Amino acid sequence: MRIDKYLKNARIIKRRTVAKEACDQGRVLVNDRKAKPGTEVVPGDRIDLRLGSKMLSVEVLICLDHATKLTAETMYMVIGD
Repeated sequence: MRIDKYLKNARIIKRRTVAKEACDQGRVLVNDRKAKPGTEVVPGDRIDLRLGSKMLSVEVLICLDHATKLTAETMYMVIGD
């Protein structure tokens, strides 16, 4: 699944266009590499995301094409604090 779509479906970022812009600006890393919006993610990948002054690290658990509010929380696990 594309990283921009994953971030939107997992409800880490509200809109896919915002996720695309974050990738274009170099604020998203997948397995310690800068991610383009079309970068594919699979379960087991690590995503590091810089949101303003905050840093968020998550591990991809599952990729769902459609996720409800409840299932979106099961798509990833936060790493660190």
